[in-house]
Amino acid sequence: MAERLITQAEAIREATEQCMAEDPSILLIGEGVPDPKGIFGTTGGLLQRFGPRRVFDMPIAENGLTGICIGAALGGMRPLMVHQRMDFALLCVDQLVNNAAKWRFMFAGAAEVPLVVRMIVGRGWGQGPQHGQSLQSLFAHFPGLTVAMPASARDAKGMLVAALRQRDPVILVEHRWLHGLVDDVPAEAYALPLAGAVVRRPGRHLTLAAASYMVVEALLAAEALAEWGIEVEVIDLRMARPLDAETVVASVRRTGALAVADTAWLHCGLAGELVARVCEAAWDALRHAPLRFGLPDFPSPTAPSLCREYYPDAESMALAICRHLRVEGVDLAALSQGLRRAEPRDVPQKDFTGPF
Repeated sequence: MAERLITQAEAIREATEQCMAEDPSILLIGEGVPDPKGIFGTTGGLLQRFGPRRVFDMPIAENGLTGICIGAALGGMRPLMVHQRMDFALLCVDQLVNNAAKWRFMFAGAAEVPLVVRMIVGRGWGQGPQHGQSLQSLFAHFPGLTVAMPASARDAKGMLVAALRQRDPVILVEHRWLHGLVDDVPAEAYALPLAGAVVRRPGRHLTLAAASYMVVEALLAAEALAEWGIEVEVIDLRMARPLDAETVVASVRRTGALAVADTAWLHCGLAGELVARVCEAAWDALRHAPLRFGLPDFPSPTAPSLCREYYPDAESMALAICRHLRVEGVDLAALSQGLRRAEPRDVPQKDFTGPF
């Protein structure tokens, strides 16, 4: 079968359109959903296709609208909310955590909240401290919420379809730096499991588990390190909750070393949780202390001049892995030069275009 290469943004839009055509109970709501740019190209044309009774803008009242969507879900609808910036979802935490996540448990399964919330993260372009945060660990903390972090276009479509068919609330964390990457995506509507990590590149010297956009940087680092004889196994975590530690543990038992790369802060983050679980399950297999890549303990910078030292990338990860494993015979200067980006670190990585 011939490849069908489309961008992640197109895959998300396609999944939304197909599910809305399949299920008339799905509503699409969010700030900017009907705008000409259509949330980075993910909702364009849907207003024209399904009309204003199913596709509509949202006033700047996120907590109230989330409550309305929860009520609609309890009443038999399937709302799909979209936040152009994940930061805006902080205004919805009470409704998501104290209502949506808990409803099934409080009423012994007699009621369900089939709500899907797309939260878009990313960095650069002057987004800064209040518009560039990756808050997946916050939402993954709460039982009752499923938190997905697709990296590939194929996963983005399949996971959104699965979420829109799910009976419980699902949060999809999208990284806008991934929206332009292409992948082989089937034309039909298909659902992928909202669970389980995937090995994107096999290796035998170190396991590098990454989430969301950091999968891209991890693959670039692994490719460069392979030229020096260092074989890194790259695992795409795909989910923040449920977190698939078992796949990572199995890899670590083969490689004996672990590194985890996240888009968020290290403190109380996804990387720390995964390291803890691997240490609990496979302490005897580790030949090196685990290594974590994430953001330093400061708010996200606005100025491009600060981004180089703030965000980990393929270059910084590859160098750190060499030093951590105490690998001999690697020309660190040459390795660094080969991975050094021409563009600033507050714009997307142009050396990776997909597919995964």
